[in-house]
Amino acid sequence: MRVIISGGGTGGHVYPAIAIANELKRQVNNIEILFVGAQGKLEMEKVPLAGYAIEGLWISGFQRKWTTKNILFPVKLVSSLLKAGRIIGQFKPNVVIGVGGYASGPILKRAAMRNIPCLIQEQNSYPGVTNRLLAKHVDKICVAFTGLERFFPKSKIVLTGNPVRKDLIRLDGKREEARRYFELDSKKKTILVFGGSLGAKTLNEAVAKQETFFEQQEDVQIIWQIGKLYWDQFRKTKVSKLPNVMARPYIDRMDLAYAAADMVVCRAGALTISELCIAGKPAVLVPSPNVAENHQQKNARALSDSQAAVLVEDDRISDVFEETVVKIIRNKKYMELLKENILKKAKPKAVEHIVEEIKKMIYT
Repeated sequence: MRVIISGGGTGGHVYPAIAIANELKRQVNNIEILFVGAQGKLEMEKVPLAGYAIEGLWISGFQRKWTTKNILFPVKLVSSLLKAGRIIGQFKPNVVIGVGGYASGPILKRAAMRNIPCLIQEQNSYPGVTNRLLAKHVDKICVAFTGLERFFPKSKIVLTGNPVRKDLIRLDGKREEARRYFELDSKKKTILVFGGSLGAKTLNEAVAKQETFFEQQEDVQIIWQIGKLYWDQFRKTKVSKLPNVMARPYIDRMDLAYAAADMVVCRAGALTISELCIAGKPAVLVPSPNVAENHQQKNARALSDSQAAVLVEDDRISDVFEETVVKIIRNKKYMELLKENILKKAKPKAVEHIVEEIKKMIYT
């Protein structure tokens, strides 16, 4: 089997792509996988580290507001389409998979023109531009949220969920290990706050204002991933010095962080939401306003509308952090309701399901 996986730009696209590749290798003995990404983007670093070959296209998005960057867009598009055609001609894939991001556009377009089976995986509840444009050309669309018939042909949609890290699938039995790892008090409630590997300025500012709150809540402790980008700024705050605040620049063992947490305050990226669903954690979702097409707002809304999480707008979290956290962590019935509803949305076998769909396209 020869497979091309294309897309990227952000971790939300790159990590599912790598998870799909790993599962394909696990299930298929004789397989060759080639990635196609965008030059200068995250995938050009992370994919080789995962052990896969990658080709880069000279491609970027078209800016909605006028900018000089748009002058080169037609040139980049033609260049990428030509290179995509050469890659397909040389590699001769049996199937092409798109995971979203600019690079997947040219490669899937060229593959579809040659009648090569094509599949796209959409992580968000509101599809990106590239996947919306590709929908009519591909054979199958694997999605993580319901209700995407508004954007894609219903006959092509398969509800699979998003691939997540294997170590998050089974958190049972890890709670004590997690407490030791983070040096937590087993008698206290634990709140996990994070905004991604680089961090989230608004979330950090909200926590930094909670000195009095965390001093008074003697039975509450917090794991605070500040993020590498903001570590020097926020590690000097008074709240980070409190004995019940465990501040970290980055958390390597997110499985243990989830296992230790009684509740979570975080952004609403598609993969984060999929992880929360599998971990079954009551969550306060604070969508980032700085993402394309307001994806995170729509992801968070998909959960909050069914009482599977609490949505707080980015510009309000500093003002309502305390009351929102207290409303959840001091109400056992409400916590159980949130946990029960978010677990209903979990898709722990998402990557296996996606790979089965890929195999069907080739073997049937």
